[in-house]
Amino acid sequence: RMVEVVIDKNGLYSVNGQLLISHKLLTLKQAIEKVSNGDRSLPFIITADAVTPHQSVVQAMDAAGQLGFSRLSITSKQKK
Repeated sequence: RMVEVVIDKNGLYSVNGQLLISHKLLTLKQAIEKVSNGDRSLPFIITADAVTPHQSVVQAMDAAGQLGFSRLSITSKQKK
């Protein structure tokens, strides 16, 4: 199991495959809480590409930190 936050070119988040309707930090944190079921030991992966807004990546990192996840990694999607 893991928590995977994918951020698209418009800064929209998907958490474990579920697209979020809002890009607000609170919405993101609530979605992360739901999929993690409170387990802060899960790997937390942020996936973005070169055109993803930097602020959206920073916000995802903030959410992970505020919720207490320590196994954070960032990956990038390559254009096909």
